[in-house]
Amino acid sequence: MNYKEAKEEFIQLWGSLGTNWGINKAMAQIHALLMASENPMTTDEIMEELQISRSNSNLNIRALLDWGLVYKKHVPGDRKEYFIAEKDIWEVAVKIIRERRRREVDPVIKELKSLSKFDAVTYEEKNFKKLLEQTSELSEKMNNIGGMVEKTDKLKFFKWIIKGF
Repeated sequence: MNYKEAKEEFIQLWGSLGTNWGINKAMAQIHALLMASENPMTTDEIMEELQISRSNSNLNIRALLDWGLVYKKHVPGDRKEYFIAEKDIWEVAVKIIRERRRREVDPVIKELKSLSKFDAVTYEEKNFKKLLEQTSELSEKMNNIGGMVEKTDKLKFFKWIIKGF
């Protein structure tokens, strides 16, 4: 396998993985392309490389900007918008964790707490309330782990993980 083939495979792989962390395939492929590229790219270059439409490119680049995974880069003497991706994979992971927590986990925790605020009288009601409370507690603990990952640097985190084993 040569460099070009490996890069194309990486873009496809990252596109497939992206659907697992809450984004669409095109958004993940744009992210992968920008991570794998040494130079900033324009929307037109991204469209050409990935064979996607302008609207698809623009929509997903804006979303990547919102996630903090992609940045605009000014190229002196050129009025086009250029984009670059965060290349530190630890920072990428932290940003994905942060955004997923904000978009998905925080609202679920809030909803679980709200759902468990009822007076349980029967055995079935008490068991259901207990289930909601335990699920909320587990969700909060998992959310706290995500918060710890966000706040620590990678070396401290991996030392903490190794110490746990």
